[in-house]
Amino acid sequence: MQLFSNTTETFGNEDHSWLRSEHGTEATETAVLDLSKFTKATHYASGYIKSGEPLGKITATGLYGPYDAAALDGREALVGHLFATQAVRDGGGNVVGALLTHGKVVEDRLPHPVDAAGKADVAGSIRYV
Repeated sequence: MQLFSNTTETFGNEDHSWLRSEHGTEATETAVLDLSKFTKATHYASGYIKSGEPLGKITATGLYGPYDAAALDGREALVGHLFATQAVRDGGGNVVGALLTHGKVVEDRLPHPVDAAGKADVAGSIRYV
């Protein structure tokens, strides 16, 4: 009878090239990601939600999902960016990550762009360069 089985995971190097400085990285907040709001082909085709992903907070649950200016559930307001890449397992539950809410961001290195409305939502706390 076998009680344990081996599991192998491969992790790549974290890509924080979207961060302009380390300012704000020491004060991230916990964010539970609602995977039902993410689309596999768009947000985690490789099995990972990439760091820098723009996030909005779902009003009804307090969980986070991808920022979407057309959403009507709270995600239409940008609150910050996923600080570190998070692995996603098919059939797994929600994922806990860290939320960057203050700092400088290199806009063209984000995994998904942020529109003018999103930038206005975080003006004064996140600066895009």
